[in-house]
Amino acid sequence: MVVRREGRARRERGERRAEAETFTARMKKRLHRARIVLRKSGVDYFRGDGSDWVALTGLLLTVPLITAATILNSVWCAPAALVLPIVAGGLLLRPASLLALYAASAVALIVESIQLGPYTDGPSRVTPGVVLVVAACGFFGLVIAQFRSRVGVPWRGGSTMLFDLRERIRVQSKLPKLPRGWHREMALRPAGGQSFSGDFVVAARTNGGRTLEVVLTDVSGKGMDAGSRALLLSGAFGGLLGSLPPHSFLPAANGYLLRQDWDEGFATSIHLVLDLETGDYELFSAGHPPGLQLSAGSGRWEEKTGHGPLLGVYDGAQFDPVKGMLRPGDVLMLFTDGLVETSERDIAEGIDRLTGEADRYVAGGFHGAAWHLIEAVAKDVNDDRALLLICREA
Repeated sequence: MVVRREGRARRERGERRAEAETFTARMKKRLHRARIVLRKSGVDYFRGDGSDWVALTGLLLTVPLITAATILNSVWCAPAALVLPIVAGGLLLRPASLLALYAASAVALIVESIQLGPYTDGPSRVTPGVVLVVAACGFFGLVIAQFRSRVGVPWRGGSTMLFDLRERIRVQSKLPKLPRGWHREMALRPAGGQSFSGDFVVAARTNGGRTLEVVLTDVSGKGMDAGSRALLLSGAFGGLLGSLPPHSFLPAANGYLLRQDWDEGFATSIHLVLDLETGDYELFSAGHPPGLQLSAGSGRWEEKTGHGPLLGVYDGAQFDPVKGMLRPGDVLMLFTDGLVETSERDIAEGIDRLTGEADRYVAGGFHGAAWHLIEAVAKDVNDDRALLLICREA
């Protein structure tokens, strides 16, 4: 009985082995391996650490095709059409591979000039201007390829990375939802209409959701110059916020900034700690413009500012808060200096203009007011501008 079972098992294994060794099975295995290799090479390339042989082969094949089309009909396919694979190569290839493409393009130009004849014999010939255009495109393509090689990301990966960084800044700048009776909104306008700003906000609800902590920071510089430092600081400040007691946040942020040892290493910051049940708050400041509170009872704006130096100037700095309370109908407004200070007006004049524009929203409420206030007060200012509104509804 045992011998029969062993014999049957051997026959079944032999049949399975025979099925696996059929032509169809072998082809399926080879296709599966080729698909895996192609997918892996594609992923590695767009990560910046793979081979570019596929793109190089495709572009090299287009060069003789364009050359043949030019020789057959130089009116519809001009000799300058060779700039197309050269431009594509500047975006896709590494510098060494790009030189091989340039060599093929140079040979193609020589062949075209021989077949079409001297440029003095008629139009649609290889003229000195065509050579200069192709050479100029090749030069700029090589510069772009060397830059990509130094950065270490391909062209698509670089664009995706910048888009991802911009979206991360936006996500980190979102304010958490507040309970009924409270309204918050934030508006941010980078300098020159760029996507990156030196102003950023980090916020969190702590103490079991009872407390709202908001930090508005203005990094030295503006636009793209300050955007990279703002991204680094926003991540660090977001990690510190809520992990430390409120009075320890700015000293820790100051120490972190000092450790970076940047040439332009300073920043201003204002830290709001608001009790959402009572309306009591503390406002810590590190060289930042004052906050403005609108009292619903008097209808007047009052400056609220703590005392403390710029972040990243010296170690051991002390930051003393100012305390206040938001009653029903009150509004607290925090902003960066780009909104109220320019080379043509001082900060006091800018604050007067801001509060004057804000008075227009007292009767109807401040919903949607942040963006319009920036438009009205500092629309054409070449500086980063940020405005934060916290309203306790009546």
